[in-house]
Amino acid sequence: MKALILAAGFGTRLAPHSRTFPKALFPVGGIPVLGRMLGNLKRAGCTAVAVNAHHLAHHIQSYLAENDFGMPVTLSVEPEILGTGGAIRHLLGYWDDDPFMVVNADIVTDIELADVYRHHRMRGAQVTLVMHDRPPFNQVWVDAQNRIAAFERFSSPVDADRHRKMAFTGIHVMDAGMVRRIPDDGFSDIISVYLQMLKDGAPIHAHVVKDHYWQDMGSPDRYRDAVLDAMAPGAFQSAFPDYRGAAVHCRRLTGDGSDRGWFRLTAGPYRLILADHGITPSLPGSEFNAFVKIGSHLYGCGLPVPRIHAHDGFSGLVFLEDLGECHLQQMVRETPDDCGVEMLYRKVIDTLLDLTIKAAVNFDPDWACQSPAYNVALILDKECRYFVDAFLNGYLNMSVDYDDLAVEFEHLATSTIDHGLTGLIHRDFQSRNIMIQDGRHYLIDFQGARNGPIQYDLASLLIDPYASLNPDLQKRLLGYAAEQVARLWNCTPDQFIRGYRYCAVTRNLQMLGAFGFLTRIKQKKAFARWIPAAANMLAGHIHAADQKAFPRLSAIANNTGFG
Repeated sequence: MKALILAAGFGTRLAPHSRTFPKALFPVGGIPVLGRMLGNLKRAGCTAVAVNAHHLAHHIQSYLAENDFGMPVTLSVEPEILGTGGAIRHLLGYWDDDPFMVVNADIVTDIELADVYRHHRMRGAQVTLVMHDRPPFNQVWVDAQNRIAAFERFSSPVDADRHRKMAFTGIHVMDAGMVRRIPDDGFSDIISVYLQMLKDGAPIHAHVVKDHYWQDMGSPDRYRDAVLDAMAPGAFQSAFPDYRGAAVHCRRLTGDGSDRGWFRLTAGPYRLILADHGITPSLPGSEFNAFVKIGSHLYGCGLPVPRIHAHDGFSGLVFLEDLGECHLQQMVRETPDDCGVEMLYRKVIDTLLDLTIKAAVNFDPDWACQSPAYNVALILDKECRYFVDAFLNGYLNMSVDYDDLAVEFEHLATSTIDHGLTGLIHRDFQSRNIMIQDGRHYLIDFQGARNGPIQYDLASLLIDPYASLNPDLQKRLLGYAAEQVARLWNCTPDQFIRGYRYCAVTRNLQMLGAFGFLTRIKQKKAFARWIPAAANMLAGHIHAADQKAFPRLSAIANNTGFG
C-alpha cells in the first residue's frame, strides 16, 4: 500500500504562527503531526508514502531528510497549490496498480488505517471515505447501505428519513483507476471529482468508524485540544501515581486580566489545572518560558507555588497542581475581624520575604519576560506611560501630554529604585494571586517575577483594591514588614518605609493603567468597579511619598472625578 499525506496548505486559521512554520510540523505531544501520521501509515502496513508540500516546503523537506520513518518517503513539491485531486494527479508516475490511501496531514487519530484499507478492498469500491458522527462538522449524507449520497454544500437536499448526515475524517482510499478521473492539468478539488461520480452513478462507499479518537488541529483551539489529549494522561500519571487512565474531562475557568486560557482537568478523583499561554514558537522572552522557568525555580526553593507536572513549549500548555478556588480576597471577606485578617497577612508577608531572599539565589534574569529587572526604564514605560495612555487618556479621555509629566515621572522612577532594597519581586503580589487551600497560602501568576525593589510587592499587597484593607491595618502591616526587614537587611524601618511610599505610587499608577486597559480595550468590564477605589487612593500615596516633588501628578490625582 502506498499513501499520500496532504501537507501543502497555508494553515490560515493558525496564523500568524503558520506563516513561518508549516502546520504539518506543529508538534503534538512533542511529535510533529506529520510524523505521527507517517507512523500510523507505517504501522498500517504502508510500504511508501508521498508528502505534498507548497507553503514553506523547505521546512518539510528538512524534516523528512533528517528523520528515518522506516519506509521510503517522497516529497512532492507543488509550485502552485493543486488541491487534493491535483496533488494525486501530480504523482501519476508514483502510483502502482494497488489501491492507495490519501490522508490530511493535520489530523490526529487512532483510527485503524489497516482496517480501513481492508474494508475498501473487500467492498470492491472505487473510493472509500472514512466517515464518523462529529457534530457540527457533519456535512455529508450517507445512506443505509453506507454509500455517500450527497455533499451538503454542493447538492440538492436529500431525504433525511433515509439518510444520516456525517463528517468526513480526511481519510480516503482510492483504486488506482481513480487517477484517470482527475483533470490532468492545474488545480483540482477532489470533491468536484466525487460529485461527478455521483452524477454518473458510480458509488462512493463510506467506512463508518466509532469509538475512536480523532482531532482536526486546523484552528488554535483544536490544536490545543489535540496537545491536551496527547499530554494529559502523562501529566496525571506524574501528579498521581495511582492514576489508571481514567477519562480526562476539561472545563474552562473564568479568567482574570490575563490573555491566557485556564482550564480545570478532572480524571476520576484527580484534578489538575491547565494554563494555555497560546502557541509559542519562540521561547526566549516569552510569558510561557517565564512561567515555567520561574515556577519551577520557586518550587525548587521551597516557596508555596503550584507544582508544574508537564509543559509543552510550542503549544504553550502547562499542567500544574490544582489549588482550588479560594483566594486571599475571599478569605478577607469571610474573616470577621481585623485581628484575623492581620494574622493571615503577616504569614503572607513572611512568605514575601522568603521569596525576596531565598528565590533570589540562582535566579536567572534571562527567565524574565518584558525586562530582566524592575528598573527605571520599566517604571517609565509600564507604570507611568501606561497610566497616562491607558487610564488618563484612554479611559478618562483627559488628553494629558506625557511630556508634561516627564520630569516628575523621571524623579518618581529614580526615587523608587534609589530607595528600594533589591531582591526578587513577584511583580503582581495581590490578593487574587494568593490562593488558600487547607489553611495554607500559595502564590500564583509568578511569571512576572524579576529583580527589583522588594517594597513594590508589599505595596501591591497592602494597597490592593480587591481586598480593600483599611488604612490602620495597612499601617500595622507595613510596620510589621519593616521590622522583619530590619532584622534581615542592613536597613532601618524608616528607610524601608521611605522606599515603600514611592513603590505605592508606581503600583497605583500601574493598577489604574491596567484597569483602564482591561475595561476599555479588552472589554473586561468587571474591572471598572475597582477604578474608583484605585483612583481615590492615588493622591494620598503621592502625598505620603513627596507631594512637593509631584505637583502636576498630584493635581491630576485630585481631579480624576472619583472623589
